[in-house]
Amino acid sequence: MTRFLAIAMLLAAFASPARAHEFWLSPSSYRPAAGDEVSISMLVGTGFRGEVKPYAVPRSVRFVLRGRRESDLRGLAANGDPVSARFHAGDGDGQLVAYESNFTSIELPAAEFDRYLALEGLSGPVAARRCATKPGRERYARCSKTWIGAGHAERATAPVGLTLEILPLADPSTSARLPVRVLLRGKPLAGALVRAWNQPLAARDSVGPAAEKRTNAHGEVMLDAGRGGEWLVSAVHMEPSTDKQTADWQSFWASLTFARDARRENRAP
Repeated sequence: MTRFLAIAMLLAAFASPARAHEFWLSPSSYRPAAGDEVSISMLVGTGFRGEVKPYAVPRSVRFVLRGRRESDLRGLAANGDPVSARFHAGDGDGQLVAYESNFTSIELPAAEFDRYLALEGLSGPVAARRCATKPGRERYARCSKTWIGAGHAERATAPVGLTLEILPLADPSTSARLPVRVLLRGKPLAGALVRAWNQPLAARDSVGPAAEKRTNAHGEVMLDAGRGGEWLVSAVHMEPSTDKQTADWQSFWASLTFARDARRENRAP
């Protein structure tokens, strides 16, 4: 019974709010042909096990498609729609979708909040809250991107302007050694913990990270992203809240999703 209790406690820990923070954009296809319809869903969870978050019109600050031109996607779904946008792939080449939300507030008991900070590698807030007994009041925003197709790498490697942004420095779908830069308000963010998950396409398992690295002084890490399948890269930044009435801390959660063809798995970038 002790073993079963331990397993139950472990599963409960992974289901807790402190473990369900990853948020990502999930396209219906990573390889659409020119003219194909593509739908974008928003998921929240851990390690590719997530639930669809219905589109929330009031929360959408920016939602754009970068192809031959940049298009605003905010008017393509109604409030509560499980599909956040639908569009036709313009040229079959690489296209970037980017989304940023406004803030949502949460409050967690002190011990739970501190565990969550430690799990996310947020050393600054951990140090600032050392021996704190008051609840953790936080407001958080999402900054997510997905790369669809391949080619025209400049559509992926140029910043979109999200508050926190994971910027690939090469085409994510073809570069087995993928350098990425984390930007905070357009400037490189040093010391950010970058995590990457990988799984076969269409799988939805709670897998552990394939990589965990902190950014260097230039805000960069190098990821070994040669395996085929779907990839999710994430980073988070937390800082003192600029609205003390709402929260003591504010955080920005960035993610980037893309896919690699299994045929490229063992090829050089």
